[in-house]
Amino acid sequence: HMHGDAAVIMMADESDDCRDVVRYWKTLNEGYDCVFGSRFMRGGGVIDYPKIKLFLNRIANFFLKILFRIKLNDTTNAFKAYRKNVIFSWTVIPITWRNRRTGSPKLRIKEMGSRYLFICLYIWLEKYLSRGDYRRDGN
Repeated sequence: HMHGDAAVIMMADESDDCRDVVRYWKTLNEGYDCVFGSRFMRGGGVIDYPKIKLFLNRIANFFLKILFRIKLNDTTNAFKAYRKNVIFSWTVIPITWRNRRTGSPKLRIKEMGSRYLFICLYIWLEKYLSRGDYRRDGN
């Protein structure tokens, strides 16, 4: 249940910098409905990112960029902000991500890879083979 004007989704393990939430809010107030963070644009960054995960991340994001014909370069990043009422316009801002400092990750690449691929293919089929009734007028 949501009571405010917007929602910000971020990782609870402190890998996302909570100070960026203010930047998300300011960017929403510039007129965007969605703001996505990118670790891979000028001004963004990653700290202590395991090399194999970084490699797989870049491959997955390249695959998603081509598959969906989108300009985002960090689709897999969970740090996002959305207006409560509508999600039609969006932009990307640079952010920094840090590998978790304590505990161990729950995400297992082998287990999630095929599920993630299935979801992406399903969305691709919906996007390009549906009747388009989910799109906003004028698009």
